[in-house]
Amino acid sequence: MEAKIVWLFIFVILYWAYCIFWGIKGALSARTASDYFIAGRKLSLWVFVLAATATSFSGWTFMGHPGLLYRDGFQYAYASFYAITIPFTGVMFLKRQWILGKRYGFVTPGEMLSTYFQGDTIRLLTVLVALCFSIPYLGLQLRASGFLFNVLTDGALGVEVGMWLLSAIVFIYVASGGLRAVAYVDTLQCVLLMIGITAIGIIAVTYVGGWAKLNEGIAALAQLDTKRTPDGYSHYIAIPGVIQWVSTGPKAVGGAWTGIMVLTYMFALMGIHSSPAFSMWAFSNNNPKPFAPQQVWASSFGIGLILFFFTAMQGMGGHLLGADLKMLEAHPDLVNNVMGAGLAGKDLMESAGKQGMLVPQLIGLMAEAAPALVGLLAVCALAAMQSTGAAYMSTAGGMLTRDLLKHYMMPNASHSQQKFFGRVGVLIIVLAALVVATTSKDALVLLGGLAVAFGFQMWPSLLAVCYFPWFTRQGITLGLAAGMIAVAMTETIGQQLGITAWGRWPLTIHSAGWGIIFNLGIAIIVSAMTQNDNDLKHRMTYHNFLREHAGVPAAKRGLVPAAWIITLVWFFFGIGPGAVIGNTIFGNPNDMATWVFGMPSIWAWQILWWALGVFMMWFLAYKMEFSTVPDREIIALQEDIGDIRLDTDQP
Repeated sequence: MEAKIVWLFIFVILYWAYCIFWGIKGALSARTASDYFIAGRKLSLWVFVLAATATSFSGWTFMGHPGLLYRDGFQYAYASFYAITIPFTGVMFLKRQWILGKRYGFVTPGEMLSTYFQGDTIRLLTVLVALCFSIPYLGLQLRASGFLFNVLTDGALGVEVGMWLLSAIVFIYVASGGLRAVAYVDTLQCVLLMIGITAIGIIAVTYVGGWAKLNEGIAALAQLDTKRTPDGYSHYIAIPGVIQWVSTGPKAVGGAWTGIMVLTYMFALMGIHSSPAFSMWAFSNNNPKPFAPQQVWASSFGIGLILFFFTAMQGMGGHLLGADLKMLEAHPDLVNNVMGAGLAGKDLMESAGKQGMLVPQLIGLMAEAAPALVGLLAVCALAAMQSTGAAYMSTAGGMLTRDLLKHYMMPNASHSQQKFFGRVGVLIIVLAALVVATTSKDALVLLGGLAVAFGFQMWPSLLAVCYFPWFTRQGITLGLAAGMIAVAMTETIGQQLGITAWGRWPLTIHSAGWGIIFNLGIAIIVSAMTQNDNDLKHRMTYHNFLREHAGVPAAKRGLVPAAWIITLVWFFFGIGPGAVIGNTIFGNPNDMATWVFGMPSIWAWQILWWALGVFMMWFLAYKMEFSTVPDREIIALQEDIGDIRLDTDQP
């Protein structure tokens, strides 16, 4: 047996032992339902910081992101701004949700929304969103993990076999220990994710021949590229304008990643922290103290740094390591053919697996020189893929139990019964995800994009609960339903249903953008038509409490206009229509001699707005106190909704 496979299984066994340990420990400490579903609201600061970061950036970041950057170049690299837009949603909502959860004893977002809006339809829709988010997103992680092990074992372990085997371990520790086990395993997974992406980036740029050689190769690649934007630039180093009046299919000129496409795709990624799962993460904390460091330093700064440098090295470096046959033939002096695309006689990225092939191949470069490193990096990838999957298994199982079974069928369910059915719910989610992963032919990252587009449709309901009492139950409910339908009709599933008139992502607007247009539009119209004084009075009890405990302090209200300006400018120029300026502001994409910083203008522009984005997040989270601990103590009215009785099965 090859040394790399031996080391692979050694590290996998050690990693699995760690997972099982926390599963057992979590099971022993989960005495009540809230202990199992939301860790008893007692997650520590650094556990949440690392666990929430691992949950936000997972296997599709590790495996799929570099491959799409390879395929679409730096126009797709704008997707790396999700290091900022994902926690931006957390800045907007997590602290306020925590306050409401602490005050009123909410365990699931369905409980929060149904209590706030005084209706059960929104509860059911929230569970539906959780399932539409969790199942394809988990399927994405499981498929990628099976594919990774298939490549690294040289086909000895089939994709489906590996996928089902790996998912069994995740199920064991998640079902056993609940959210506490997930959180403590996620702490290690976050560290492994960051180490893995960084190490693979260093491996790529080392084999390329260094930073200068990488940029020289990018320039040569751009000259060779036949796919040109309307302005005549290579699609690898320029976005194709603000918008295109076509779908993202073959008619898109110079690539699909227009300014408006980037913006609406970032909307989709914002759906991660607005998904029902992250509401439960908010409820699981003892206080909001971990929110700001997670959002600003761990995510925006730490993950952003890794994505804009080391992931870019992986994606663009692949062209200079033999993955690109045309580049190898045209510039053999610039290509270090360690991947052997020329020997295979075809482009590596056209082979089975497509963008999922790149990272396993980069890891495999170390098979001879450092087989132990191959094993370690494989476990880093596995940890990245399981981190998000585990969190959504746990939270979706909790929502099935609390919002469906307990609310409708077993209102007097004991803590033991709730934990049992929570584990059954986890099993149902895993099996459904495995079916999706086995049958889906969609690209890895884009499958995740469908899931998060559904998650983003929770924004209006969270805006209503956290900021705007004017929205009514009828408006939010109908808007959420319309948004989910709009997402489906502008995604692949719409095409499979025979709805082909407008194609996928029409006008180069992502399905999340179309969803929120219909969602928010209908929510506003219907809310204007269904205002009721008694309902408004009920909703104001929550908003009055939030204003007392989470409002902007009087001394800082003068900074509110500045906060609006900073945020809107960043969204417009960093990830919106204004990003088109980045194509040329730091040099002509067609002439490397004009590149001010020795790199393509678009890359320099992205790094600049990443740094400005970190400042924006610091300003909102710390300066404006969107994510800091409230000055006044939050007094709980009851421990947990539905758990106020003492169950006889408690010691």
